Order: sequence, then structure tokens, then C-alpha cells
Amino acid sequence: MQLETERLILRRLEDHDAERLFLLDSNPEVVKYVGTPPVTDIKESENIIKMIQQQYKDTCVGRLAVIEKESNLLIGWSGLKFITKEINGYNNIYELGYRFIPEFWGKGYAVESAKASLDFGFNDLDKEIIYACAHCENDGSIHVLKKLGFEKTGEFEEPDGLCFWYELKREKYNSN
Repeated sequence: MQLETERLILRRLEDHDAERLFLLDSNPEVVKYVGTPPVTDIKESENIIKMIQQQYKDTCVGRLAVIEKESNLLIGWSGLKFITKEINGYNNIYELGYRFIPEFWGKGYAVESAKASLDFGFNDLDKEIIYACAHCENDGSIHVLKKLGFEKTGEFEEPDGLCFWYELKREKYNSN
């Protein structure tokens, strides 16, 4: 599976992506609101890739590597994940997520890549609703979700604090 936008290519994570994924997930600012500490060993990134590759096999979806066309660099990940473990009272749902290396923040890449994933979810997977969540202090992520048209429908507690729950229904999604 590969998705393409004007500036980005979204493709499955591959073993050789470990170094760039480590650069992403070892940065404390990147993982500040995700409830896990920064990774400290590239082996952790390799294991994350293997886990996501298994998700591709099990559910046909998973987070995708985001490649900036101009530099041909992996700048983060974005995409849908099929959530089977209960979160905020929900399970067996499709959740949108994204994470980028800080030097690529503020350039619209989260919105651009998320739109490609939402188009895939609503059109190719024929889903009626897609969910997302964000830590209550993660203003950047909250801004992205609102810009995409997600509506906050609840709150729930995670070990690292209060999180907001969002939903986007197909009929309310505008891909433009």
C-alpha cells in the first residue's frame, strides 16, 4: 500500500527505516504526550517496525512511513491503525495517528498526510467513522484534528494525564 500527496509519499515501514524512526522516537519533544519514554536503543525502533509490519499482515493497515518527496527522507509516520485493545470504551476501531521529526513541524505535513489516510479510510476501506485522541496539553495535535474536521466527543484518563477523544464521520469529512 502506498499513498501519495503533493509533497509526500506514505508507504509501509521497512526494516531500513529504523535509523530515521529512532531519530523520531528518541526525541523527548516528539514523545512528550504519547505516554512512553523516548527510545534509547535502535533495537527498540527495529522492534516497533516489526510490530507495525505484523499489523499490516493482521489487519491490512498500520502506521505508514511519511517520506518528503523533496528530500526523500523519512520525516515521520502517519496513518490508520486498527485498535483491538479497548481505549476509552472503544475497540475494533480505526484510529488516525501521526508523529513527525521536529524540524518538519509547522509545515502542514500532519494535515496533508492525515488527509491521505482519511481518504483511504473513508473511500477504500469504506469506514463510516474514524477516531483519534490527543493529550489535553498537545496543542499541535489538537489543532491538526480540528483542522481535519474531527469533533471532540469525550475525555478519558491515561497514566500520563487527560486525553481528548475525537470522532470524524464520513459525511462530515471534507477532503479539500
